[in-house]
Amino acid sequence: MEDRTETMRERGLDALVLVCTNDREEHACCSDVDGEAVADAAKQWLRDRDLFWSRVAVSETGCLGMCSDEGAAIVVQPANDWYAELGPADVPAVLAETIGEEGEHLPETDVAAAAD
Repeated sequence: MEDRTETMRERGLDALVLVCTNDREEHACCSDVDGEAVADAAKQWLRDRDLFWSRVAVSETGCLGMCSDEGAAIVVQPANDWYAELGPADVPAVLAETIGEEGEHLPETDVAAAAD
């Protein structure tokens, strides 16, 4: 095991976008409704603003508990904002609302405080 907490804190990551790409057979699942395309759209939106992996990470996850035949589910942390039934075209509006067009809604990372 390697503890990388300090390294990640020093990096200054301010937010994490979790995108469900879960695949299952017994119920609706995000992989069947473009979950991977939603994750790709989130990454591209962030790249276009130089926020991807500088201040915001995107992680594909298993089930977030908001299964639907209408679209994928995402969560934006630390804001704790939860969205269901998203398609790739919905991603810009959601991220603009939660993160801000240029990241203005992101919390400022205080590395010294985080280390205490």
